[in-house]
Amino acid sequence: MTQAIAYLGFNGNCADAMRFYERALNGKLEVLMSGADSPMAEQMPPQFLHRILHARLVLPGGGMLYAGDCPADQPFDGIKGVSIAVDYPTVDEAEAVFAALADGGQVTMPMQPAFWARRWGMLIDRFGTPWIVNGELLPF
Repeated sequence: MTQAIAYLGFNGNCADAMRFYERALNGKLEVLMSGADSPMAEQMPPQFLHRILHARLVLPGGGMLYAGDCPADQPFDGIKGVSIAVDYPTVDEAEAVFAALADGGQVTMPMQPAFWARRWGMLIDRFGTPWIVNGELLPF
């Protein structure tokens, strides 16, 4: 089965972001590989060694989130034109995750009822990642 997996880009703070997501999303960070930890470490410029080449966070239920830092010599424009949506079976779970992700970030749409979920909300977390959190999806 083909699965779409979001791959987030960061500008040197990927490790901090992925550790934050591990806690906020109750996931398990399985991979957090820096340039220094990679098989190519000896061929990398020193300014790349601390940056994360690949991170993999496994979420409850089997979903995944990937991430990495952009190369140190490339401009970073942030995450644009996409939001990461997460669905939770209960409103309580969704509200807890929303509050955790919002810590230090900006709520752009507070949790509220919608025709597709009992509660939903939008935010941009402290790392600049836009999120949509849904609790208890409804048939429509």
